[in-house]
Amino acid sequence: MMGDQKPPRLAGDDRATLLALLQYQRDSFVRKVLGVTAAEAPASPVASGTSLLWLANHMADAEETWVLRRFARQHRDPARASHRDTLEEAVKRYRTVCAEVDAVVARAQNLDQECPPFDTEPPINLRWILAHLLEETARHAGHADILRELLDESTGR
Repeated sequence: MMGDQKPPRLAGDDRATLLALLQYQRDSFVRKVLGVTAAEAPASPVASGTSLLWLANHMADAEETWVLRRFARQHRDPARASHRDTLEEAVKRYRTVCAEVDAVVARAQNLDQECPPFDTEPPINLRWILAHLLEETARHAGHADILRELLDESTGR
């Protein structure tokens, strides 16, 4: 069993609040996926085929896609963005991408800054992107929680 950690409480502005809660979910996610064996990381005890390794790669992709590629319009090297074969490599990539995302967010003028158009849907701003990443990370941290409990009975956030 891993220790249960509660989310941070603060009375900050939108940016500080979103980033603090996003970081809490990121950290919770990483705690859930680390500590399994090399055989358990790609294993899926559920019918969908979802694994801890897949989730770690997916979370790096999500942050990279929404903030670095779409919002910041960074051209990414496909080899740099490719999925990693081990959980340690995938988590390292996720942490690197998160740090790059945080730097982009820190440089943004405000959360109302619009994302350049990338499809035919209505425009979105940085606030929407951060809220979306927060819900996406929390959702997948929950998936990791269930997978981890099925794999080795480990619980806690």
